[in-house]
Amino acid sequence: MNYSAGVSTLRAPDLTMVVPTYNEKDRLAELVAAVFAASEAYGLALELVVVDDNSPDGTGQLADRLAAQYPIRVIHRSGKLGLGTAVVAGFEVASAEAVGVMDADFSHPPSLVPVLFAAFRTIGADVAVASRYVPGGSTPDWPLRRRLLSRTACLLARGLSPVRDAASGFFIIKRAIAKGTTIKAGGFKICLELIVRGDVGSLVELPYRFNDRELGQSKMSMREAAGYLVQLRDLYLERLFGSRRPAHRYRQLSSVDVAALMRS
Repeated sequence: MNYSAGVSTLRAPDLTMVVPTYNEKDRLAELVAAVFAASEAYGLALELVVVDDNSPDGTGQLADRLAAQYPIRVIHRSGKLGLGTAVVAGFEVASAEAVGVMDADFSHPPSLVPVLFAAFRTIGADVAVASRYVPGGSTPDWPLRRRLLSRTACLLARGLSPVRDAASGFFIIKRAIAKGTTIKAGGFKICLELIVRGDVGSLVELPYRFNDRELGQSKMSMREAAGYLVQLRDLYLERLFGSRRPAHRYRQLSSVDVAALMRS
């Protein structure tokens, strides 16, 4: 594994967002431009860490070129080593005190990044989660079967966290908590893993519309589903028999709250 550091800025970043990639060459440049434009509009100093798993389409090389224009760090890995480990690798090189994760395919709207950070900072939360399943959130392109599977996955986690979208892959967390937490699951439910295993006291959740590039095709294969059930088992055992932590303080923001954050 190796990484290249992007252009430097005079101001230290407020937020580092980790973007795991595999064959995202077609849209990566567009995503980078959009997320930096949104951040600049809100005065947010952003750093991106692109973690590429040796994409055969040249995504990693494109990320290197983009790093000459934007504050981007690029990590090149030898192959598809798992989303969870990609996120951990990104956290390890992050410069900001707040770190987050988002997809590279525009399913997570770049315009929400500064709003999610504003909620995180204004409320003083340990974790801010962008949610499909609080009022105002949606998954408009999904068929009924996929919605039921996703909702069931989140309901199964409700004994672990008050967060409605426990499967969210779009979130921000304090870097000290993220780096101080041992991640044991390699799948894409890393947010839930951090909330349960990490020293998390306060959570905020706000709605967003999930725009699915895959047109209703679920990422949840049978293998992933089995892995998620094993992860839930381990996390419930951790909650029951691990070190005791205080109950999470939870706040849910409405679409009106989000609009107010965007105006402030």
